[in-house]
Amino acid sequence: MNWGELIRQTNVTEWVLMGLFLVSLFYQTGLYLFLYRKLPKYVPPKKRATRKPVSVIICARNEEENLRKFLPLVLEQDYPEYEVVVVNDASTDETENVLAELSVRYPQLRYTHLPVNERFMRGKKLALTIGLKAAKHEHVVLTDADCYPVTDQWLQQMASRLTGETKIVLGYGGYEPRKGLLNLVIRYETLFTAMQYFSQALAGRPYMGVGRNLAYHSSLFFQNKGFTGHYHLASGDDDLFVNRHATGRNCAVVTNREAHTRSLPETTLRGWIHQKQRHLSAGSHYRRDTRIRLGIELATRIMLYSTLVITCIISPWIYLILGLFLLGSVTRLTVLKMAMRSLDEKYLLLPSLLLDPALPLVLGIIWFSRIFVNKYQPWN
Repeated sequence: MNWGELIRQTNVTEWVLMGLFLVSLFYQTGLYLFLYRKLPKYVPPKKRATRKPVSVIICARNEEENLRKFLPLVLEQDYPEYEVVVVNDASTDETENVLAELSVRYPQLRYTHLPVNERFMRGKKLALTIGLKAAKHEHVVLTDADCYPVTDQWLQQMASRLTGETKIVLGYGGYEPRKGLLNLVIRYETLFTAMQYFSQALAGRPYMGVGRNLAYHSSLFFQNKGFTGHYHLASGDDDLFVNRHATGRNCAVVTNREAHTRSLPETTLRGWIHQKQRHLSAGSHYRRDTRIRLGIELATRIMLYSTLVITCIISPWIYLILGLFLLGSVTRLTVLKMAMRSLDEKYLLLPSLLLDPALPLVLGIIWFSRIFVNKYQPWN
């Protein structure tokens, strides 16, 4: 069949579908080539390392086992002067006793306790605010009780980027690899999200960070009245704070492995869904420009895969369409592999062939499911 016959056999609907396919393909491929590639190509500036005193803040609720296992890794960082402030937020297990035991071995550990109050619903933001008020130092580094630094250079790497001009530092918080599909979903979603927010920050448009690995000046927090404006939300202690106060001038990223943290992943589908419901609730409160950029990315990704399937079924241009999609996929997988190497993630390349088209649908279902659950969920 020649080109003339193909053109004559193509109706208006097929031309529209092909147009939508090409627009979404070029947009998605452009994101990988010109934006997401910033992450693996990033070379941190060679600046003299600072050794200013640092406060590490951790909020914990019923984290007895995790504190016993992971807190020593935070307390044994290769850094000359720092304190670790743990806020025990109404724990009913042995968290208080574990902290008391560890404080004997580690004099830099300080902790405070928030009592149980069944009449008052509160989230992580109150505990974090208490921790920031208790911190002795201007430079603070945040992580979670179920997280651990990959190396003893974590604190040095994160703190070294906090300077007079740089008020916020974004780090990577990955999840431990485990067996099973759910773990692949969790780790790929975490990788892809990091690829987005690191690349946007490197492009001068920071919009989020993760509380598992985040640093900033405490004065920035208090000068902007903390979490005012979104205190009522169960989430947003990390991403909404960054979204509202980070700029291209005051925000830096640290991507090398020495600065990474790892967390324990959810092991049940129900637990992960509840976690994502809480996280996704903050998205509608992002700045308008952030929502537009993320919305366009999501819409074009959905449009790419949906028009690919439909046009392959009804269009006579199937081989051209598949060829272009293959070229775009090679670009995506190449950049993704580079990003995986930068963030020390493994065994996610082939699963991404399924997860990249499936995740928008899964997360969309989770987002809509929020209307059937209590809007204010506990933070842990």
